[in-house]
Amino acid sequence: MKPIFYLLILTNIFLAGSSLAQEKNKKKPNIIFILTDDLGYGDVGVFFQNKRAADQDRSKPFTLTPHLDEMAASGATLQQHYCAAPVCAPSRASLLLGQSQGHANVRDNQFDKALADNYTLGNVMQKAGYATVAIGKWGLQGTKEWSAHPLNRGFDYYYGYMRHSDGHEHYPKEGLYRGKKEVWENKTEVSEGLDKCYTGDLWTARAKKWIIDHSKSQHPGQPFFMFLAYDTPHAVLELPASAYPAGGGLNGGLQWLGTAGKMINTATGTPDSYTHPDYINATYDDDHNPATPEKPWPDTYKRFATSTRRIDDEVGDILQLLKDLKIDSNTLVVFSSDNGPSIESYLPKPQVPYSANFFDSFGPFDGIKRDVLEGGMRMPVIARWTGHIPAHAIVNSPNISYDWMPTFLDAASLPAPAVSDGVSLLPSLTGKGSQKESMIYSEYFEGGKTPSYPEYASVNRGRVRNQMQMIRMGNLVGLRYDIKSHADQFQIFDVLKDPHQQHNLAGSENMTALQDKMKNKVLQVRRVDEEAKRPYDTEAVPAIANNAVVSNGLLWKTYRTAVEWVPNTQGLTAIAGGKSAGLSPKTSDAGNLVAMDGFIKIPADGDYTFYLSAEVKALLRIHDAVLIDADFGYAPKSVKQSTIRLKAGLHPIKLYYRKPAKGEAAVNLEWSAASFNRQSVPQSAFFK
Repeated sequence: MKPIFYLLILTNIFLAGSSLAQEKNKKKPNIIFILTDDLGYGDVGVFFQNKRAADQDRSKPFTLTPHLDEMAASGATLQQHYCAAPVCAPSRASLLLGQSQGHANVRDNQFDKALADNYTLGNVMQKAGYATVAIGKWGLQGTKEWSAHPLNRGFDYYYGYMRHSDGHEHYPKEGLYRGKKEVWENKTEVSEGLDKCYTGDLWTARAKKWIIDHSKSQHPGQPFFMFLAYDTPHAVLELPASAYPAGGGLNGGLQWLGTAGKMINTATGTPDSYTHPDYINATYDDDHNPATPEKPWPDTYKRFATSTRRIDDEVGDILQLLKDLKIDSNTLVVFSSDNGPSIESYLPKPQVPYSANFFDSFGPFDGIKRDVLEGGMRMPVIARWTGHIPAHAIVNSPNISYDWMPTFLDAASLPAPAVSDGVSLLPSLTGKGSQKESMIYSEYFEGGKTPSYPEYASVNRGRVRNQMQMIRMGNLVGLRYDIKSHADQFQIFDVLKDPHQQHNLAGSENMTALQDKMKNKVLQVRRVDEEAKRPYDTEAVPAIANNAVVSNGLLWKTYRTAVEWVPNTQGLTAIAGGKSAGLSPKTSDAGNLVAMDGFIKIPADGDYTFYLSAEVKALLRIHDAVLIDADFGYAPKSVKQSTIRLKAGLHPIKLYYRKPAKGEAAVNLEWSAASFNRQSVPQSAFFK
């Protein structure tokens, strides 16, 4: 063997070892993900309310969020960030699974359905060496023995509301409007000692206590991941029991007292009684006539403004704690919401029902919670990581909530599971590296209509919802409401120039190709879910043009990674690569991951069942759809199968699999169709 060949082998082994060492040794930041419930894009000062205040139009009331504005000034605002779905259960499922609504197992209004037993933000961060904690609203536990309890989905500690419906009430023990609710610490119900505990304060005080305890633990250097999920300002617009305590952080603000009957230091006064002083006497020009006296804000809106201001205080309190503990520069904090603003105030008469256009909580967009219009999908997202994310940064590239799994793992110097659908946003946040394009897609069903607010474009007032779908490509959003069949045309909007989505560009001659591309793409990024049926479920996934295909075979690359899952190869450095006739190239390098890339030729339109058997973990995608997931919990040599309806022609295929410690992996892919029985996919069907 020639000396140069020995040198190449040694170089590859050295690079693989270096990559592995970097994954293990780089200091990993703490990560706190704060998720609010039904907070609109327009409810946060820096996104919309500050401009509303600056206009000095007394007919347009405004709210204030000074701490969030300060957070934004010291970090980044993500101006075009989307939730995965416009209602809480599917939105949270996609976030936690790192999957779009084309793949997540919780869709539509499947509240309390068990989150899939797969990779979650909890267990991937656990495997990355993090202590993991979830506090607040969960709602994805399952109905039988709570199989998807947070402790069963990767979290070391949990404190909060398990059931979705419990999050409608913000005083668990008193149950002022919706009856008593249960609060769980791990698997013990603890609401009996929670007198006068407003949940926003309760979750914040418990989060602070956990962070403080962790900093004093036997492993103070271990990074932590916290999922802090508020149930406010969602549902009953209840008021806190007392003013927010002065200061914040270690010695001020909310404090965990731990005494039954007085669990936190705001469990005093009268529940549902405290209105923030900025709003208690607030008035507005209700008739647009400066000559007539202004009217007081209806109590409903004082409540809403107090609730959002309380969230602002709570976030500021936590940020101060990080400074006090001197971990601010090593903690990435992300603030977001689960979907657009709600009109569900649940207040008894004579209270005025909540209307989302009193403060224009939807911001400069049309639509609210349960709309896939921009107002239901755009989120007020802020990220702060002192010393890493520049101050006053603005991220203008479009992105979506299932991008956070790869982002957090990237911050921990690890690749995301190949089953996840997102991309890392670290390049956009830090200004370092090249940002991959996010795949922005959502599907959702909801009866009812979009509100008929005068602020909305006339085409969106009272708009019938039913089956809905949206996809974004560049600055253009494809939108379908009340879908009857896949033949329905997408409306196409330039959402940068037309945020109200009133000028449909689909009729333009130059949009014909994009219309076809969108119709194809929405079939290529999803799998059918029998519990959330769609009018386009029976459509065959279209093939691609074959002008890029050169010859038979597949391309392969090998990688070295320390993670135990089958990873996405974005960001990994290939050790070796080449061409192969089949799925198992002979590789003698130090890699422990193989990625096969190419096309599979489908002989005729129809349903095809694929069968994958391997001695190792593997994952198969056709187009962007996960066809077979043989990774999480996979038993070696077992067979996994999946059926998909495909058009004749070439379809992109990607197979990832782990190499065993010794020897080569035995991977076998079979198929069957109406015209032939189960058999191995012939090498002649693969192209590169």
